[in-house]
Amino acid sequence: MNIFRFAGDMSHVVSILVLLLRLRSSKSAVGISLKTQELFLIVFVTRYLDLFTTFYSLYNSFMKVAYIASTTYIIWMIRFQEPYKSKYDASQDSFLHIKFAVAPCAGLALFACLVKGELSPIDILWTFSIFLEALAIVPQLFVLQRYREVENLTGHYVFFLGAYRGLYILNWVYRSYYEQFYRHNWLVYVSGAVQTALYVDFFYYYVVSKYYGGKLTLPT
Repeated sequence: MNIFRFAGDMSHVVSILVLLLRLRSSKSAVGISLKTQELFLIVFVTRYLDLFTTFYSLYNSFMKVAYIASTTYIIWMIRFQEPYKSKYDASQDSFLHIKFAVAPCAGLALFACLVKGELSPIDILWTFSIFLEALAIVPQLFVLQRYREVENLTGHYVFFLGAYRGLYILNWVYRSYYEQFYRHNWLVYVSGAVQTALYVDFFYYYVVSKYYGGKLTLPT
């Protein structure tokens, strides 16, 4: 455990709590992308298969179960529970996440594992999860740009989610230099950099809105 990983984990936890607070307080899923939540659930399920094979620590296991359980709960709220179900606008959440995220990442993961000679199902699914996480926020960003004016808690949710990924890049770099058996993984670095880069435009308008005390409004 290092400070970057802990800060990243806490940022991720805060983002989930803020999203749950946003849903509960507004009694609405307007401005929230169900497809982003579905992509994150796929990421967590395919990445954390080691829950059934390897025990690292109580903290590690708890966080993995918490991510899967909380994301599943959020999806259930938006899909099946009123009033969230009725106030979710699927027409605005129209990014084709299976076609343009899941399928390409699956193909890219298989190709990458073929090149590395790592063809076990767990290796392929782990690589797939790394690629897919880089794109998981895209449906949410599409939704925000369509509404343009971002509700306060929704803005906080996306900000902390982006901060989590940026901190995890620092965690990976730190571990490669200070942990004896940890090695640089350029696929992880590149995927993490792509994911963080997708947030840059949002971060800019988020910081500007907080600095001037105005509403967060995104360009068309």
